[in-house]
Amino acid sequence: MLAALALTPQSSAWDRTIEITTRGARSGLARRIEIWLYRVDETNYLTGMPGPTTDWSRNLEANPQFLFHLKHGVQATLKATAHAVTDPAERFRVFSAIVADLNQSANPGRIRQPTSEKAWMDGSVLFEIEFDIGGD
Repeated sequence: MLAALALTPQSSAWDRTIEITTRGARSGLARRIEIWLYRVDETNYLTGMPGPTTDWSRNLEANPQFLFHLKHGVQATLKATAHAVTDPAERFRVFSAIVADLNQSANPGRIRQPTSEKAWMDGSVLFEIEFDIGGD
């Protein structure tokens, strides 16, 4: 199952697409969305395109425990915890890798992407994912 998380720059948009279920920051209700998974140096991350703060990110800031749903190939639900990445040097390192991945000639998303680390640094949240592999 963990092999399904081992993304590379050759991974397709299909491979990167997962779903997460968060708890509403105000309502406490379960909220499930589709999102892309990013992997940098053996660590998995969630982020969004630069822009306004999103509901899913507010939910994870308020309630970091969430459900991570693999959808393609392997179908599974994993318990996970989101850790906001706030250190500027770490954010730059991770966003540099994400931007390089998205800017490759075989852009996995085939959509227009911000091309600079600065755009991502200034306008995107970043969460490291910790999986509760041994949990119940």
